[in-house]
Amino acid sequence: MDKDIKYTSVKYDNYLQLQQLLTAQTMRSEQIGTPAHDEMLFIIVHQVYELWFKEIIHDLKSIVKMFNEDTIDERNIGVAVSRLKRVTEIQKLLIEQIRVMETMTPLDFLDFRNYLFPASGFQSFQFRVIEVILGLPAEQRITYNKAPYSIVFDEAEKKELEDLEAHGNMLKAVEQWLERTPFLEFKGFNFIEKYKQAVTNMIENEKRAIMENTILSDHNKEMRLKMMGDSSTYFQNIFDESKHNELVKSGKLKFSYKATKAALLINLYRDEPILHLPFQLLQKLMDVDEYMTTWRYRHAQMVLRMLGKKVGTGGSSGHAYLNETARSHHIYTDLHNISTLMIPRSELPDLPKEVHRELGFYYTDHSH
Repeated sequence: MDKDIKYTSVKYDNYLQLQQLLTAQTMRSEQIGTPAHDEMLFIIVHQVYELWFKEIIHDLKSIVKMFNEDTIDERNIGVAVSRLKRVTEIQKLLIEQIRVMETMTPLDFLDFRNYLFPASGFQSFQFRVIEVILGLPAEQRITYNKAPYSIVFDEAEKKELEDLEAHGNMLKAVEQWLERTPFLEFKGFNFIEKYKQAVTNMIENEKRAIMENTILSDHNKEMRLKMMGDSSTYFQNIFDESKHNELVKSGKLKFSYKATKAALLINLYRDEPILHLPFQLLQKLMDVDEYMTTWRYRHAQMVLRMLGKKVGTGGSSGHAYLNETARSHHIYTDLHNISTLMIPRSELPDLPKEVHRELGFYYTDHSH
């Protein structure tokens, strides 16, 4: 840093550019000559959303940048967890902010709604950036008017979204990080084979418990056994790589087989010191996904309460469209699916002493 640089004092309002910020609320109803009191609330709530979106993007992009490196400094995992936690705290605020919006009644909104056409939240560029960074694929999106979601943006914005889809996707960055994890390759310890045996034992124990139950009728026992399935049902995609790859190809799964194995191992052996932060990272990604879904659902319910079945100002089907995105726009379903593959701690295969040592507080790559 240049020692000759002189630092000047700065005033609170200048630093925050409050003159620009606090004069950016222009009420169209007032301009037209029929001022609607609650339009000010409507504008401020949405401006605050966009400010928080900017912070979320700032944090998410920094995490993607870290994970796009060939080698990730383990200290950065802690940084990523911390920043994802911040994102989830912001998401909670965004969800709570809907309660503020709901202090406006349908009649209050109708006082100025006609002045908004064709503006719509669908045109929020920053919200689309967040979706793309998190990894929502274009083919999974619910569209309206059979048009691409990017059609409402200018060419520069479309280009930015395309670049993010190609290079700034957190889902892909995390998948590649999982694929590089060294925890799957241990001499003398075949994780999947040990896990498969543990699953078989677990299922046999559950079957035995059902069959030996003196309260259940034979019919109920038969039904429970059918519902429980066996190791050839939902465990099959982790036992059979080709089956897993078929599900990826069909779009039912997103993570590669190797990445899924790594995520499973991290979840099962989360108590090992070296896996603490990776486990927290995967948990935070699911939290972000869950809060996104919660926000979509609450937004849809607010629109239903405010507008009923009316068409949205941007031309969408309003509540129906928003409700469908809440159902369909999950991103980290592969991580949620790991819960299906979990087994009790009592069934976990014992780690060989060497493996247990490698998963201590410092992992040493003996290949160097």
